[in-house]
Amino acid sequence: MITRLLLLTSLMVFLLSCKDHQKTKENVSIDQLTVVAPQDSVPFPSELTHFQTPAENPVFTGTGSDTWDQKIRERGYILKEDGTYHMWYTGFQTEKEPLSLGYATSLDGIAWKRHDNNPVFNESWTEDMMVIKVDGTYHMFAEGKNDVAHRLTSTDRIHWTDHGSLDMRNADGSPLSEGPYGTPTVWRENNMWYLFYERNDLGIWLATSKDLKVWTNVQDEPVITMGPEAYDKYGVAVNQIIKYKGWYYAYYHGTPFKDWSLWSTNVAASKDLVHWKKYLQNPIMEENRSSGILVPDGDQFRLYTMHDKVEVHFPKSPKKN
Repeated sequence: MITRLLLLTSLMVFLLSCKDHQKTKENVSIDQLTVVAPQDSVPFPSELTHFQTPAENPVFTGTGSDTWDQKIRERGYILKEDGTYHMWYTGFQTEKEPLSLGYATSLDGIAWKRHDNNPVFNESWTEDMMVIKVDGTYHMFAEGKNDVAHRLTSTDRIHWTDHGSLDMRNADGSPLSEGPYGTPTVWRENNMWYLFYERNDLGIWLATSKDLKVWTNVQDEPVITMGPEAYDKYGVAVNQIIKYKGWYYAYYHGTPFKDWSLWSTNVAASKDLVHWKKYLQNPIMEENRSSGILVPDGDQFRLYTMHDKVEVHFPKSPKKN
């Protein structure tokens, strides 16, 4: 009798467990499953990577006449503030003379007006610049002569003070070896300044500073290297860092040729500013449309490429089915 009861009890437990299991299977659908992305999955949203170039380009060039800015070159920089676009650019006639700083404004980012008192700064060689505003002061980081980076400041965007070349240090605090450290690009977060720079375009290094005086490498190896793909095999330099939906994005130019005869605009992403993954569909702009930067435009971004003319590129419209 006891044996029979035990058998019946075991049978009931088995049947109930099968029913619960079946119920669980029936209640789970593909819509309820949580898809977990791999840890190394990096988002490259289309609003940051897909742009189209309208026919109304270029939007800004050298004058082509006998002026100080007969030609322009390298990276310029654009900030949009209070409905006005502000652009700083490098102008020259011959590359042997000191390169000077120009300033222009626009209400739509397309039609530009040069400042009446250009060049706004010509006391030292200034090219390939970027600008960041902190607590009412504009900080400009630019290349000086021999591609050595220096910092300038202004409170009105027009009158600039040069604070001299940056004091660069290796990770152990020793002075950086002699040579260029150019295309300076700065990001600021939590009272720390992050400086991305290149040395002969052979890689991109990262240094930090708390006082804007001494800049110390995070590591003595590049954080972004050339290659392995062909489009940036022979040269790289960062033009801008942005933060978007929790990720950092570096817009950089690269070249596939040893003679640097052709450049493109590319994107890489990072969570910590040190470890970067390049966009698999790089480059996002070719045909010497380089020195690219994003400028916020309402709820989207514009992409401007700068060298050796300024062109604007708008987000591609979503494809309709």
